[in-house]
Amino acid sequence: MILTLKPGTTKQGIEELVRKIEELGFRAHISKGAKRTIIGVIGENAIAAKEVFEGLFTVESITPISKPYKLVSRELKKEDTIVKVGNVYIGGKDIVVMAGPCSVENEELLISIAREVKKAGARVLRGGAFKPRTSPYSFQGLGERGLKYLAKAKRTTGLPVVTEAMNIQQLELVSRYADIIQIGARNVQNFELLKEAGKTKKPILLKRGIATTIEEWLMSAEYIVSNGNSNVILCERGIRTFESATRFTLDLNAIPAVKSWSHLPVIVDPSHGTGVRDFVISMSKAAIACGADGLIIEVHSDPEHALSDGVQSILPESFASLMQELKKVARATGRNL
Repeated sequence: MILTLKPGTTKQGIEELVRKIEELGFRAHISKGAKRTIIGVIGENAIAAKEVFEGLFTVESITPISKPYKLVSRELKKEDTIVKVGNVYIGGKDIVVMAGPCSVENEELLISIAREVKKAGARVLRGGAFKPRTSPYSFQGLGERGLKYLAKAKRTTGLPVVTEAMNIQQLELVSRYADIIQIGARNVQNFELLKEAGKTKKPILLKRGIATTIEEWLMSAEYIVSNGNSNVILCERGIRTFESATRFTLDLNAIPAVKSWSHLPVIVDPSHGTGVRDFVISMSKAAIACGADGLIIEVHSDPEHALSDGVQSILPESFASLMQELKKVARATGRNL
């Protein structure tokens, strides 16, 4: 439930209220606005303690949070969350594009692609050092060597880096090199990994699973936020349906739905969402048009020989052209790219 405090409530009054909440076995989430402070009372069946707070002088009103995800709900926080990554802000008026190869293959190729995508306007470099693959015989990534190449690409271009951690053991290692830690679709309900991600200080890019409902996706985000890390970026990357014309079905319905129900920023992955190079451009435009805060796009200078996902990777020159087209869509929606 949400406690809206009376204007002028002192710091001491807030602290006393927080102590009362914690004595009852709940957690307090404080949000200070220009005129009022609200406190989210988080815990199982918190609304049962409503009467305890009704008679308190500092409490102006009490509102139940109807959603099972409390901290990421727009009921708790009306304004959008903006995740800061260096000098990049994700979730504000600016649309942020992340781009790079699916996998880090070698240092020279990575830095070359990083330079190209930065020149075209990308704000974040993506690249996988650890690759979860359906087949055990497919390229699994370069591991820490790949992370070191990403770090060098960052030093060379100034682009912050997003890359995936596949398990708890990799979290600490990846956090040493990455600016954003990705939790992929296969791990969206790996709750122990989500809990540990919540204890890190790095922003988390949480991809939706192929069979995950929007509510389940937001509950996964709740695991991260409830463990102390509020810097979560959601990523729609396609769900599995009966349709086989594309790799997955890119669910753009999810963008306005998430925007309605949660304050977290949400980006779109049209590369995995379609799995078809020729469809990436049109779906990127559609994602921006329906309100996405950004995109994460696979770019490769030799996709025919890419070690993973070459069929859905676009060429650097196609990416540069796409960025110019996206600027038009962004302007039409009152945003910047």
